[in-house]
Amino acid sequence: MKRARISHHGQVLDVLVDEQDVITTLEGEVIASDDVRWLSPLENPGTIFALGLNYADHASELAFEPPKEPLVFLKGQNTLTAHQQPSYRPDGIEFMHYECELVAVVGKEARNVRREDALDYISGFTICNDYAIRDYLENYYRPNLRVKSRDSLCPMGPWIVDTGDIKDLSDLKIETRVNGELTQSGTTADMIFDVPFLVEYLSQFMTLKPGDLIATGTPKGLKDILPGDVVSCSIEQIGTLENPVLSEQEFYAQR
Repeated sequence: MKRARISHHGQVLDVLVDEQDVITTLEGEVIASDDVRWLSPLENPGTIFALGLNYADHASELAFEPPKEPLVFLKGQNTLTAHQQPSYRPDGIEFMHYECELVAVVGKEARNVRREDALDYISGFTICNDYAIRDYLENYYRPNLRVKSRDSLCPMGPWIVDTGDIKDLSDLKIETRVNGELTQSGTTADMIFDVPFLVEYLSQFMTLKPGDLIATGTPKGLKDILPGDVVSCSIEQIGTLENPVLSEQEFYAQR
């Protein structure tokens, strides 16, 4: 099942989306897709965990050795925005790139979870595009706030797919397109630390709560993103997350 949140005629609704992307309310009313505004799929997300260098090909692309343990950092809720909503390119920078990522949604409290039981604690999966401003990157072992914590630069959605509906989590195709051009292609098979490992690892030293999010890193394939670009991130069996990119001035003028 795909579960989403939308705004429809001024109302915020929890909805279901079928395999043909038909949107229905929980009461069964069908809603036209061109008559909705997509919202972030979680109303109250918890802690947002993100992974650096979690794909071997991406680490190689950047001339880094693959990490020996997960490189985890935290992101603020201000970074989140929804499917089809704008992000922006900050003024005066040289290089901003997308990062198409599989996101695991924690469904129940998890503490000292074993790897073999980990997916029992994940309610579903979604997509994020964790944009990075490379100008300010000190190194991948210490991504600072100006790289990863700007308003709207982590689009997420369009929906959450139930864990049980994903057939093979270990080999999902990942693709990013910029203005329709394929610029990134990979697979979750190249992930260094997979979702069960990450749940076990994190829950060893902190309690994971329902609504926590684990963004699992991106494969190789970088491209500088400019105002006017439309970036589409697709993950097999989940869907496509698409966002336009504005200039900083345009973006904040609309808020």
